[in-house]
Amino acid sequence: MTFTFTALLCLGLSLQHGTPVLAGTLPKPILRVQPDSVVPEQTTVTFFCEGFTGAQEYHLYKMGYFRHTEIPANPNNKAEFSIKKISRHEAGQYTCRYWTRNRWSGYSDYKELVVTGAYSEPSLLAQPSPVVTEGGEVTLQCVSRQPYYKLILTKEGPQEYSWILDSEYDRSTGKYQALFPVGSVTSRQRWIFRCYSFDSNQPLVWSEPSEPLELLFSGTHHKPTIKAEPGTVVASGSPMNISCQGTQDAEMCFLHKEGSHQSWGTQTQKKSGNKSTFSIPSVADYVGGQYRCYCYSSAGWSERSDTLDLVVTGLYDNKPRLTALPSTVVTSGGNMTLQCVSQERYEKFILTKEDQKFLSSLNSQYNRSIGQYQALFSIEHVTPNHTGTFRCYGYYQQRPLLWSVPSEPVVIYISGLSNKPSLLTHQGHILDPGKNLTLQCCSDINYDRFALYKVGETDFTQLYGQRTQAGLSLANFTLNPVSRSTGGQYRCYGAHNLSSEWSAASDPVDILITGQYPDRPSLSVKPNSTVQSGDNVTLLCQSTYTADTFILSKEGATHQLQKIKSKSQDGELQTEFSLSAVTSAHSGTYRCYGSHDSSPYMLSHASFPVELSVTGHIGASIPPPSSPLPTAGLEQYLKALIGVSVAFLLLLLILIFLLLQRRHQRKFRKDAQKGTELKLPSGDAEPVTTDRGCKKRSNLAAAVQEESLYASVEDMKPEDEVKLNTSLQRPYTEDSQGETYDQVKDSRLRRAEAVLPSVISREVPQTKDEQADEDRETDTQAAENEEPQDVVYAQLCSTSLRQGTAVTPPSQEGEASEEPSVYAALAVAQPSPVPNNDDQ
Repeated sequence: MTFTFTALLCLGLSLQHGTPVLAGTLPKPILRVQPDSVVPEQTTVTFFCEGFTGAQEYHLYKMGYFRHTEIPANPNNKAEFSIKKISRHEAGQYTCRYWTRNRWSGYSDYKELVVTGAYSEPSLLAQPSPVVTEGGEVTLQCVSRQPYYKLILTKEGPQEYSWILDSEYDRSTGKYQALFPVGSVTSRQRWIFRCYSFDSNQPLVWSEPSEPLELLFSGTHHKPTIKAEPGTVVASGSPMNISCQGTQDAEMCFLHKEGSHQSWGTQTQKKSGNKSTFSIPSVADYVGGQYRCYCYSSAGWSERSDTLDLVVTGLYDNKPRLTALPSTVVTSGGNMTLQCVSQERYEKFILTKEDQKFLSSLNSQYNRSIGQYQALFSIEHVTPNHTGTFRCYGYYQQRPLLWSVPSEPVVIYISGLSNKPSLLTHQGHILDPGKNLTLQCCSDINYDRFALYKVGETDFTQLYGQRTQAGLSLANFTLNPVSRSTGGQYRCYGAHNLSSEWSAASDPVDILITGQYPDRPSLSVKPNSTVQSGDNVTLLCQSTYTADTFILSKEGATHQLQKIKSKSQDGELQTEFSLSAVTSAHSGTYRCYGSHDSSPYMLSHASFPVELSVTGHIGASIPPPSSPLPTAGLEQYLKALIGVSVAFLLLLLILIFLLLQRRHQRKFRKDAQKGTELKLPSGDAEPVTTDRGCKKRSNLAAAVQEESLYASVEDMKPEDEVKLNTSLQRPYTEDSQGETYDQVKDSRLRRAEAVLPSVISREVPQTKDEQADEDRETDTQAAENEEPQDVVYAQLCSTSLRQGTAVTPPSQEGEASEEPSVYAALAVAQPSPVPNNDDQ
């Protein structure tokens, strides 16, 4: 009995437990969807329906309507329903159930399938910033252009949830928006949000999703390093990268721009170097700003990185101009000023250095003298760290990281205190266009490099130095051909290969270019072009054209030129160049030029040359014939020769007067002699005079000489006198001496031949004693006339040697007795001794 009760009891219990199955009370299945319940269009979606073991058939329903059936090959507790390339029409509420032992299970809970992509995406922003603190609050703003009734905010991650709000119209932006407050956020998880818009009539058909917005936290872990490549100052349109390098355990890094309502990018941390790189293919104005990066790991968030200032240049076309004052080469320890100037009214100017070690910003100021805006950047106590390339930009205060196009670069060189080299020009300081010019920089220090610098320009011309046998180092800088742009002031420097510091600057060399203005000034000398040593001389340069400055140059001079401002006088511009206590060194060829203050190295055409001769003091000894005369003394000797000619003419006139008087006396004696003549006996050859009271005649040679000279002077025509005078006024050259001597000799011989018979017929023979006395008297006169004759030849020879021509004087032997009167006159009229220029 007991067994029977027990068996019935067990059967009852079994029947009681199986009754619900037979009555349709099977457990309801569970419905899941993959990959997500919110999927974009064209995505393949799979529904999983899990039921009771032994289920024979599964059904899938949408919104209460049958859609699909699935019969497993073997009884199973799970079925899969796949929908390929899902569309917005597939959006809705889904449920499932299964069949087993002639019974249906109950329906599963509803699963909503949202299909996105039906409308354009909204934007999601964090107010005021996506960077939050632990436990803080933030407001997320979802904005859409479409007038939808609903906006929905979703959170991704293990704790998914969503918020739905009605959209509101914002008149300031002309868009529809909704503000979702999110509070009590913590750094223990990631907070990633998206937002959608949808029509309330189709609540499961959404728009495209917004870009994901992740909240960033400043944690306690080691902060990452942020860097911009190639640099923090980038030209508009150029590509660039921003890298963020975190710790070894960092999983991903985020880039955030200050003032932005969302992060700029998310990168999974690379294990090789732990660097995340954010690429910007083309930089635009909106890229400029301040950046930080954050990294996240399983341990939490890192600290935020340092700030990276990213500047975008080239947004304003008006380029400033940068100038180094006083020069781009500054002595170490000295001061320097960099002037940034622009026609554009920029509110600020900023000066940058290529390595970013120097960065300074100043307010712009208006400069009335140049009519432009400028800023002066002063650098005191310059060090070698200031060596490098500088640029300046203009910008406006409201957009401090958006700059103009850069100025032309200015390279600053630091010169040391080592000995300065010498800069030489072998072609002179004043050059015509098209000529060749070589500037030589040399030093007795073994510099390895030399640099030539033109004041006012930014570039250096560098050459390696060359060694000479004399132990000098030098470099030749060729500037061919000379043009207008060549004009300016030059300096040179030396340096060693192992040093970045240049030597002290050489003395400046000015190169002036002629013919840049159409005028040609005139140059004159006061009081005369030939002056004595110690006199004062004034060179007057004048021009009818505009000239601010006149420049005086001396041919062959190596020193710097004289420059004096012009003054207006009688409708002309002029300048007086004074030379005090001149010496022979002042002798030479002078020219003057005009220039303008706006272009001081551009000159007018040269004036016509003026010669200045400086001679020694009167009374100085004549240089010996072996030493050549300086050019400056030639004119003085010519003046002396003119004086000799004038004296000779005066003596000639006196001689003519005396000869005329003597002729008159001889005529008177002849008349008296005719009455006293006695007839000679037959056979006598000559008549005998009874007048013994008259002066005895000289011998035949003396008579011929006297009569020929008298006849020559008496019969000389005026043109002969002029010819003789002219010949004497010419310089003492070999041809002129020969011509003068031949004229006198030929004239005398012709006259002697004409008067010889008459003299012989009129003279009475003398006794031997008388003849001897006359011979002695004639020899004495010849001896007396020989000395001044030698002086005249010595002067002529000296003059010829001074002119570079050796003149051999005519033979004096046998002619002294023939020309005593002429030589005597020359001897008396010899010039005073000429000062010797060597005494100066």
